[in-house]
Amino acid sequence: MRLYLLALPLTDSVTDGFLPAAARLGLDVTVLTDQPEAHRERYSPDIEVLECDVRDFRAVITRIATHHAPDAVFSNSDHLQVQAALAAEYFGLPGKNWQTALRVKDKAQMRRHLNASGTDSVWSVEIAPGDRPDAAEIAYPCVLKPREGVASEDVVMVHGPEDLLQQCKEIQVRRPGVPLVVEEYLQGQLYTLETLGDGVTRHVLGGFRTELTPPPLFIEQQLTFVPAHPEPVVAQILAQLDALGIGFGICHTEFVVHDGRAHIIEVNYRAIGDQCDLLLADLLGIPLFELVLQTHLGEPLPADLGARRDGAARISWPTADRAGTLTAAPDTTDLDVDGVRLTYRPMRAVGERRDLHHTHRDYLGAVRAVGTGQDLVNRVHADFLATQRWEITP
Repeated sequence: MRLYLLALPLTDSVTDGFLPAAARLGLDVTVLTDQPEAHRERYSPDIEVLECDVRDFRAVITRIATHHAPDAVFSNSDHLQVQAALAAEYFGLPGKNWQTALRVKDKAQMRRHLNASGTDSVWSVEIAPGDRPDAAEIAYPCVLKPREGVASEDVVMVHGPEDLLQQCKEIQVRRPGVPLVVEEYLQGQLYTLETLGDGVTRHVLGGFRTELTPPPLFIEQQLTFVPAHPEPVVAQILAQLDALGIGFGICHTEFVVHDGRAHIIEVNYRAIGDQCDLLLADLLGIPLFELVLQTHLGEPLPADLGARRDGAARISWPTADRAGTLTAAPDTTDLDVDGVRLTYRPMRAVGERRDLHHTHRDYLGAVRAVGTGQDLVNRVHADFLATQRWEITP
């Protein structure tokens, strides 16, 4: 069976998650990407890599139609869900609804749809490229973000009209032609909900409690696994996901809870990233990546995934605080400490120079700890961080 996987840059989710899962399922894999050399250098020779303008669904369909017949078309990229969904539909294969994929990728459209459905009500306004908002008519504080952004890039809290206009100007200089969204600042603790469905059956895999940098930026610093959010909260989020049409494949939803009310911040119609999906598979003890691919092959999910429910986990990312060259950092590490499995994976090579982005691109590595007691997991995780050293030379 032939799996076409659409990709942009290399990601741990694909390299360490979905491609090994495809091999275990016995699938022939063709990766379509606009960065073929990087993928060929990283993958084993049995993974076919073809160059393709994957942002254009017409190019994707043509590349597949002139190659091997497909059995599944899949992507774990935020930017390629619509293209993958359209290609799957064109070839009569299982896949996500392309309207849904577009609806949640476009943050302004997501807000309009949720407000119209009555499942949530959040004020927002869209700013066309080059335009300026009517800053005097906006309630502050509010949040400014790219309409189709990811990874907290250019997401900022603003506190007044002058601040808003200045931030808009700066983002539009960095991202000419990109529409922006201004929306009300939603108070409350940030959480995630991870779901997996086949269009009929939907499983809630649990979620995470997210710790962020202080405003005005919103960079994730640490996630702690939450086996089960309160039922009323889950019911509210699932109702909003139903209104959006989410029900096929894996989905990562970020939301806040304030005074018992749950508001979606954004919906990423793919697996949670930055190695959290690798942690989730290990924690739950299920073949998570295989299950995702099997839904795209048309196989129904079992009524019971057999997931463990006694697990505890924490993940964090040592983060650059300045531009420069990484001159010291731990090597890849795997430890078992008092029954806690600790894994460290570098996300930036020693000797590599980077600018400071104030986003996930500043992560130096990922520290994952999995066990059965949260206090012990927290201690092992903290002890590892306290004994390691990351140095950046300007």
